[in-house]
Amino acid sequence: MKPGFEPGLVRELAVVVTEDMCPAFGGEVLHRVYSTWSVAHHFELAARKVLVDFLEPHEEGIGSHLSIDHVSPCRVGRSVRVQAALVEVTQDHHPRVICDVRAYDGDRLLASGKQVQVVMDKEHLAHYIERS
Repeated sequence: MKPGFEPGLVRELAVVVTEDMCPAFGGEVLHRVYSTWSVAHHFELAARKVLVDFLEPHEEGIGSHLSIDHVSPCRVGRSVRVQAALVEVTQDHHPRVICDVRAYDGDRLLASGKQVQVVMDKEHLAHYIERS
């Protein structure tokens, strides 16, 4: 990874809650609020933003963990700020990038969690995927 990739690095994503982000089962929207699966998608995107500018040309990140505590609803039409903060890079077999992730409606916390990406050589990752 490129220099400067250190804990404390923060990236954000801004989204407006839309109908397609609502929880729906069997084509029926249950609640007109920001779904947990949409939070998950946005947590992944924000964490990716933390990593992407620091990858070397031969490297790629792959998600390996996501946890979410969804603590408050957010209605359709509201603006959400999703924040990912780099908290640790471990040096296991492959580097593991650990981010604290949070979603806010203004100052109100909607969800928090942890997202982990493993950094691999692109060629190694391709072989790993082919074997599965």
